[in-house]
Amino acid sequence: MHKSQIRCTVGWLCCLLVLILNSAISASGQSKSIQMVDADATAETRALYVNLLKVAPDALLFGQQEPTYTGRDFKDRTGLEDRADVHDVTGSYPAVYGWDFNSGITAFETHVKRAYERGGINTYSWHMFNPVTGKNFYDTTPAVSAILPDGDKHEVYKQQLDHIAGYFNNLKDDMGRHIPIIFRPFHENTGSWFWWGAKHCTPDEYKALWRFTVEYLRDVKQVHNLLWAYSPSKPTQQSEGYLVRYPGDVWVDIIGADHYRPLNKDSWPEALLLDARLLVRLAEKRGKVAAITEAGISKGLANANSDDVFTQKILEPIKNDPVAKHLAYFMTWRNQNRNSNDKYWIPVEGDSLLPDFIKFHADPFMLFEDNIPDMYRMPK
Repeated sequence: MHKSQIRCTVGWLCCLLVLILNSAISASGQSKSIQMVDADATAETRALYVNLLKVAPDALLFGQQEPTYTGRDFKDRTGLEDRADVHDVTGSYPAVYGWDFNSGITAFETHVKRAYERGGINTYSWHMFNPVTGKNFYDTTPAVSAILPDGDKHEVYKQQLDHIAGYFNNLKDDMGRHIPIIFRPFHENTGSWFWWGAKHCTPDEYKALWRFTVEYLRDVKQVHNLLWAYSPSKPTQQSEGYLVRYPGDVWVDIIGADHYRPLNKDSWPEALLLDARLLVRLAEKRGKVAAITEAGISKGLANANSDDVFTQKILEPIKNDPVAKHLAYFMTWRNQNRNSNDKYWIPVEGDSLLPDFIKFHADPFMLFEDNIPDMYRMPK
């Protein structure tokens, strides 16, 4: 039976079981009330959240940014080719698909729908252009205060949110149900390379922006198919502590982080584990999902100095660490043209890291789309 048919059959069950969500069992096995940002989240969104909590410590979902949109030798703007470098070399798609509004609000709509129909999980980041200057997200002219309710660019920001809200509210499967999305705005905020970064706004301004964004989409625009992911950069290596800009437990569903680092002298896996342990401890204390929301070797696999990056630098350290193994998912960045100097994070035929990646995919601890459970069905 097709997964869309299965979800249709159990849809009534999701609606019934959502009534017992607040007494669900946490991933750690302890009875704990589950508090989501949106108390009115759709049944499928709630089921996704519960399953993300429960997937660890027995497995880790693997994800990639824009896997069906761009690869080492293809670019699919239609979303109809169902091509992906991961699929080409393993026979499976990632479990988690990353997208971004920087390419246009609806640019990936077909990709998202087809990923969802296959059972995949979709997450969106937002490299928003600087609303003060109109230049790209790397223009660090201070702008956060300008888009807060008393700022002179507040209406401009609301117009952007209106477009996003319209997209999320119209993002439905063939049965008319809203597709759940993990939304990860204003990421890597503890760094200062984006205009919303640490040197360009105060912690209070950042938290106010996050909270306004949640309230506007959830309460004003009635968007109820989102999980909210907070993901600063390399939290254990930043001068600010993780919680300095943290919006608060009622405003966050997923406690994550982005982690890029050169693969030098075996420091990468140790640094990754430090971040993973921090995220898990913070998340479990708060009843939240922990995730490495974006990660990889700085500047991509072309800079790897070993052929066992996936098994020995990612899989084995996380799987064998009693704390880090409670991560729900790990996502890496997109592949691009192999004939240019663009970066890539998934090996393809002819790459020396390919045998290691195939072992990584085959490990029972790793969940790709070929062995992912139905994340949109409330567990019994």
